[in-house]
Amino acid sequence: MADLAVWFEASGVLTGAGGVTYAKYRAPRVFWATVGLPVAWGRFAFSYRNTMDVCGLTVQPSGLRAFMSRRIARSEVRPVPPKIRRVWGTSSGLRVTLRLPAGLEPADLASASERLRHAWGVHAVHVIPKKPGYVELRMTGYDVLRRVRMPKKAVPHDLVVPVALRDDGTAYERNYREIPHALTLGANQSGKSMYQRNLVKGLARLPLALVGIDCKRGVEQSRYAPRLSALATNPDDAASLIDVLVAEMEDRFDLLAKHAVSDLWELPEDLRPAPVVVLVDEIAELFLISSKKDEERRERIVTGLIRLAQLSRAVGIYLEICGQRFGSELGKGATMLRAQLTGRVVHRVNDKQTAEMGLNDVAPDSVPAACTIPADRPGQAVAADASGGWGRIRTPLTSVADTVAVCRETVDLIPDLPALEPFRPAIAPVPAPAMPPMPTEAPVIP
Repeated sequence: MADLAVWFEASGVLTGAGGVTYAKYRAPRVFWATVGLPVAWGRFAFSYRNTMDVCGLTVQPSGLRAFMSRRIARSEVRPVPPKIRRVWGTSSGLRVTLRLPAGLEPADLASASERLRHAWGVHAVHVIPKKPGYVELRMTGYDVLRRVRMPKKAVPHDLVVPVALRDDGTAYERNYREIPHALTLGANQSGKSMYQRNLVKGLARLPLALVGIDCKRGVEQSRYAPRLSALATNPDDAASLIDVLVAEMEDRFDLLAKHAVSDLWELPEDLRPAPVVVLVDEIAELFLISSKKDEERRERIVTGLIRLAQLSRAVGIYLEICGQRFGSELGKGATMLRAQLTGRVVHRVNDKQTAEMGLNDVAPDSVPAACTIPADRPGQAVAADASGGWGRIRTPLTSVADTVAVCRETVDLIPDLPALEPFRPAIAPVPAPAMPPMPTEAPVIP
């Protein structure tokens, strides 16, 4: 009987260990919530002071503090680490708010992030400055980009669209009020189309005009036609559409001048025109020409895009440009236009020069990260902006059918912009589901 009890106990232990191992690789959120978070929290709490000391993240105490330690507490004077203000756990990691002592800056902690992650046994440690004197350590317990699950609170609002997941477990949001124009680069099968698909799905839920320019005969953007206010599928139509957008921009500037304001959002709501987001699928198709007679059209397109990039933010017209490469080899005006695109997202590239085109002028440190994106991680990218900050992101898997369904459900959000009406794409009717054949009664044989 005793042997049977021992056998049952051993079986239970083995089953539990097997379940924990399975959860660690197949259900990392479950493993983190049940095992990883308590272990990491305890390791952090017990080793915090020593870890900060050996990593060189402590400073000498003030004279008053040293005097109090020697004379009153009768203890040894020890270096002072950053003071812990708050610790809390999340579904993917651990967050710690620290108050920095005089003599330390966020860059000191960022340079030691790799040593901190090994000391506390977590997947990564990110240092985020919050306000003067305070930083937040965002620890992730596992690779959140392996299976992307967007936070439940990440929903489109105002002009903010969550399109991907950051490697610190937070949502990467495309905020058009802060970053009006952006450039997305990447090789074939790198995830550019998935990124744009998620962007369209989020933008479709907002009351704004979506304008598509897809010179590949519309193979990418024509399926979003129910929600598009305008669509150009060849360079000639694109040139005409850009001219209309420039004219719309000038009319909006006249409206701002009439009401003595400098920004669209300062207008009363009943007078405020709807924002416009212009989605360019492949920028090279607008720059490259096959003959001399196309030179005039190219100049129109390039001049119009540069004017929009320089001026249109104040009137609520935003550019979202995609391409495989975007360098000076495209011709005159390419680098001037690229300089106006503040946001940068670079997926897997075929050469280092392409990554440098997108990132070197805003965040040079991020170029090596973009060059090492593995081919088996479609949708993973490096996101940066003119502030110099950057991070790894990955777009969640979204089917074409889901995005098209959202575009059809949000048709009523299309604003009334008469200037774009001639470019409104035709909407193919939704095929009715096939009806099953009606059963026929068998003839009655007398």
